[in-house]
Amino acid sequence: MARTDDEGGGRSEDEGPVDEQAQFSALLEDSAEDLYEHAPCGYLSTLLDGRIAKANTTLLDWLGYRRDDLVGRKHFSDLLTVGGRLYHETHFAPLLRMQGEISGIALELKSADGARLPVLVTSTVKTGSDGQPLLIRTTIFDARDRRAYETELLRARQEADRERDRLQALTATLQKTLLPPALVSVPGLDVAAHYHVASVDEVGGDFYDLFPLAAGTWGLFLGDVCGKGAAAAAITSLARYTLRAAAVYDPDPVAVLGNLNAVLTHEYSGDDPRFCTVVFGLLAPDPDRAGFRIVLASGGHPPALLMRGDGTADFLPTPGGQLIGVLPDPQIATITVHLAPGDTLLLHTDGLTEAHTDAAAGGRERYGDDAFLDFGRALAPTTASETISAVVGLLDSFGSGVDDDTAVLAIHVPGPPSEERQ
Repeated sequence: MARTDDEGGGRSEDEGPVDEQAQFSALLEDSAEDLYEHAPCGYLSTLLDGRIAKANTTLLDWLGYRRDDLVGRKHFSDLLTVGGRLYHETHFAPLLRMQGEISGIALELKSADGARLPVLVTSTVKTGSDGQPLLIRTTIFDARDRRAYETELLRARQEADRERDRLQALTATLQKTLLPPALVSVPGLDVAAHYHVASVDEVGGDFYDLFPLAAGTWGLFLGDVCGKGAAAAAITSLARYTLRAAAVYDPDPVAVLGNLNAVLTHEYSGDDPRFCTVVFGLLAPDPDRAGFRIVLASGGHPPALLMRGDGTADFLPTPGGQLIGVLPDPQIATITVHLAPGDTLLLHTDGLTEAHTDAAAGGRERYGDDAFLDFGRALAPTTASETISAVVGLLDSFGSGVDDDTAVLAIHVPGPPSEERQ
């Protein structure tokens, strides 16, 4: 049995359903006029010339007007700002006449005290039984919260853009510190280099350098550290300075790469190994014949491309060279080459050959070593500067297909002036 208020001094168990019924009954008794006047949006009816014929209480409260201030006295365009009025006359009203409806238009209304109210406006043309337009009905939604959200979103976007610009500037500055500001001048040689950045948002791990050692000898290297970003930058910096220091201590190319391997395996052992591919060369004038002699040692690096003065070109064989920084005692491949007058040696990182190009069938395929060799054969004989210019054009032709940074270093032995290609 249900407990009454007299028995328990509290509320009846049947009172809840009764209240719900009362609320539902009250909802059914809402008049259409009350629903119109106090709707959560503004309603406005105007004649075809825009003169206001009817406005609900919600809109009047938003704008701070009395009904008599608007009805029969003002046009809808009178409620708009100057810019909104211009848009209404040139776009809103003509489209409404042509289409009979226009929705979701962002405008600003002027309140009685001069304040601006951002709104979203939807208007439809009501027609009579004969199809002729009678009046215009407009629904107005308060867009202040939406405008505030959009403003905050725009501010956040602008701040993100500024932060990205700062990050890109920092990345570019850091990248420059990992490369030599300029290559040294080697008597009797023409040298040139280029660094292609695949992404302005990340620091790459490619590096190169050319520097003097003992009298009449120069060291050079070009390499590629695994990964990108700050971690790769740290390895790149360590590798550059280690190679330079090791070359001063013992310039033998195998010993230089062995020292770099020892440093990397010591600093980055365990669960987070770091490694790189690198080629190191010892360069000196050949005492027995014209030109230069270069000894190259490769630790897992792509082979250098030699373009001869007679127009031939081929990769230098450095098979079996293993990555630097992985094994305690890696195999390092070496080769000794004579660079005759007219010859050009090109060192590169794999960002070039692993770039993707649009295939004839419409897909994407890797550029590859064979295509690069054909490129060198078509280019030979050439100079260092011509080689770098051609490689820059090749990389640019790939567009977004270059996924990784690319470093290239060209060394050319000039021939007699009469034989050098102008």
